[in-house]
Amino acid sequence: MEEHKMKKFIKLMIPSILGSGLTIAVFFLIGFKQGDSAISFQNQEKLPVHNAIYTVKENGEFVPLDFTGVSKEVMNSVVYIRSVRKVQSTPNSFNRQRNPFEDLFGDDFFRFFQESPPQGQQRGQSDPRVQMGSGSGVIISQNGYIVTNNHVVDGADEIEVTLHNNETYKAKVIGTDPSTDIALLQIREDDLRSLSFGNSDLAEVGEWVMAIGNPFNLNSTVTAGIISAKGRNINIIDDQSAIEAFIQTDAAINPGNSGGALVNLNGELIGINTAIASPTGAYAGYGFAIPANIVNKVVEDLMKYGMVQRAYLGIMIRDINSDLMKEEKLKRSEGSYVDSLVSRSAAAEAGILAGDVITGINNAPILKSSDLLEQVGRHRPGDEISVTVDRHGKEMTFEVILADQNGEKKLASKEAMDILDILGASLEELDSDTADKLGIKGGVRIKDLGNGLLKNQTSISEGFIITGINHKQVTSVDDIRKSLKEEKGGVLIQGIYENYPGELYFAFGLPE
Repeated sequence: MEEHKMKKFIKLMIPSILGSGLTIAVFFLIGFKQGDSAISFQNQEKLPVHNAIYTVKENGEFVPLDFTGVSKEVMNSVVYIRSVRKVQSTPNSFNRQRNPFEDLFGDDFFRFFQESPPQGQQRGQSDPRVQMGSGSGVIISQNGYIVTNNHVVDGADEIEVTLHNNETYKAKVIGTDPSTDIALLQIREDDLRSLSFGNSDLAEVGEWVMAIGNPFNLNSTVTAGIISAKGRNINIIDDQSAIEAFIQTDAAINPGNSGGALVNLNGELIGINTAIASPTGAYAGYGFAIPANIVNKVVEDLMKYGMVQRAYLGIMIRDINSDLMKEEKLKRSEGSYVDSLVSRSAAAEAGILAGDVITGINNAPILKSSDLLEQVGRHRPGDEISVTVDRHGKEMTFEVILADQNGEKKLASKEAMDILDILGASLEELDSDTADKLGIKGGVRIKDLGNGLLKNQTSISEGFIITGINHKQVTSVDDIRKSLKEEKGGVLIQGIYENYPGELYFAFGLPE
């Protein structure tokens, strides 16, 4: 009897032991961790998707990582941008001008990735030569405001925007900021699907993101990857006041993605795709996006003030490396080293000295110079920030009132600005000998053309000689200032190029 009970007990125990062993083996194979964790399942016939990544929620529920919902939400907010520039080939003047749609894929490892289709007519022909480029943009308001890269629309005579539903509109440039490579456009339409800005500070390395754009003219392309790094400075923006603190991602992006959206899995815009690292010009694993917090500030400035209100500490900075640590006997390897200060700068007035290492701004850690540029770039002249420095091992904090490039600690107003700054032109009066040779009474030559109304709204080039504004003769820079201050709305500039026959006209609109 006892022997029979023992056999029955053994029969019951064997399945229990096997079941417990199997359970333990499974946990050792797949791992067990409280909270969210990503697990890869392979060859599990009872699961609905093979080789899919699953997230384990705190309640133990397995949820597949799915991009379909976010894709449907964001695709309607990303547009295709086609930019056209018509160039009249002339001796000396135009042939010297840089074609903004050329040489984006030269020998440099880092490059912008605007699509550049084949060129139109060849140089030297009298008919206009059409230069075309394409990129992407993101709708940020229901009433037609679109953000993109400055290099996508730089120098364009015509800008055309195509929505996800294939409706096409002509776009107007509201403003540009070469320092961050941001441009703000607007189309005449309401009730558009817009993307909301996310907080790019909260984005973390390793976080899933999606890139949406129009690579190789393949509209509404979605790719996914992770954030590979933050605060990257790759020295690609050719501007004296460049701010580079890119989000690096391995989501596949290619020529044509410029100006497109980088979004998190909540469908929030956390960056504007801008550049790639590639030896060939095509995707090689790394892309770079302007953080949304910088984009948001630039866009707000362009909408509210018509210009970017840029703040400066007034210091020259260097990244810390082993050589600098040895040279300056530094005790820390992270931060932004203050190499020198501008006279009467905001930082100098607050008490910051050359040799200090800036380690924080408003409690945000500064690990490298790009972090410093990003944090200061979010502020405007007149803003007060808290700057933490390491001075020979001693931590100190200074309250700094930021200033503009001219040292003014207040916002610039359109009324206070020189009208020539709004035009974005450096001018020189024509000497009498040149005027006599050209058969005109006088004029004003455009020496340099920077960011401003003339560049954004016309195809005018350096070397153009202005002889009249709205059919009123001008012979001096003061004549131009006076004429423009008296005008409102549309302005018609007339003039000539020194080595090109005939009189030419260019029109642009003054800000209200």
